[in-house]
Amino acid sequence: MGLRTPPLGPVHEDAGATFTDFGGWEMPVEFDSIRTEHAAVRESVGKFDVSHMGEIVVSGPDATQLMQRLTTNDVTVLDPGESHYSAMTREDGVMLDDTMVYRLPTSVDDDFLFIPNAGHDEQMERRWRDHADGLDVTVDNRTAAYGLIALQGPDAKGLLAPETDLDLDAVPAFAIVEGTTAGVETLVATTGYTGERGYELLCPAEEIETVWDTLNCQPCGLGARDTLRLEMGFLLAGQDFHPDEEPRNPYEAGIGSVVELDTEFIGRDALEQIAVEGPDEKLTGLSLIDRGIPRDGYDVTTPDGTHLGTITSGTMSPTLGTPIALAYLPMEYRNAGTTLRVVVRDEPKKARVRATPFLDR
Repeated sequence: MGLRTPPLGPVHEDAGATFTDFGGWEMPVEFDSIRTEHAAVRESVGKFDVSHMGEIVVSGPDATQLMQRLTTNDVTVLDPGESHYSAMTREDGVMLDDTMVYRLPTSVDDDFLFIPNAGHDEQMERRWRDHADGLDVTVDNRTAAYGLIALQGPDAKGLLAPETDLDLDAVPAFAIVEGTTAGVETLVATTGYTGERGYELLCPAEEIETVWDTLNCQPCGLGARDTLRLEMGFLLAGQDFHPDEEPRNPYEAGIGSVVELDTEFIGRDALEQIAVEGPDEKLTGLSLIDRGIPRDGYDVTTPDGTHLGTITSGTMSPTLGTPIALAYLPMEYRNAGTTLRVVVRDEPKKARVRATPFLDR
């Protein structure tokens, strides 16, 4: 089966982007350079095509019941126009995916929108349908119908404001509202994956080029998106957790705050026991003291060489100018300042445990 192509694919090709296979999608990894694109988001504003993310709409009288059963956070606390971060777990508490859940505004006919990670939309559509028996609910995978742009950075509001009919000053964080952007009907969410202020713009796939071209700023690829999210310690599905290759529960992954044990969801009983006992390991930030760049799969050891874990994500931080990484480590080695080793090309490099996010935002 060939790679899926986002609706802006030809535009990115014309712009000279380099591409990569990401979750079964052919996506731009960089336009100019990762460092240039990263700096644009941290210092001014950049735009990302994130149309590879899934969009699944759940509506009907029993939509809340189905969402509550299949996500770990409490969707009943969301008013129309609000959103929160959540996870989907198996019976044993292992994460299948993480997601943003949006309670859609009253101006929209549907009830909920949730965003599976790249390549997970069909899997999650099946999961939702499999658990919808006996419920009055509709599950609609709209990934192919939508395009999604992330506009991120301290100047994002100033760039978007003249192009939309929305009063952006009146839109709080973690909100979703309906308006127009460049004359195109758009759902605008005050969410993102970079640690900067910004917006995620959901619009019809056939009109996304109009919105993209109107937002005149630095285009950014998945390379900068990865360095930006890692500076914030945000999870990358399929790398920082994977149900088969890196099976982890939300407490191990450091997102226990999105688990609401007072609700009934798949995996709740297993997670309740872990919440009481505490995880044996937890995702931990590291920064290298010696020269070298930590990459996923590199071993983490004690100074005497005892194996503790492996790097799940690592890079040279463009903002901090230091190598940073995430790894699951035993709880007794997670104290900030603890000195460990990361084995880079068979050579142990000194590393220090650091609290995340690495960057103060």
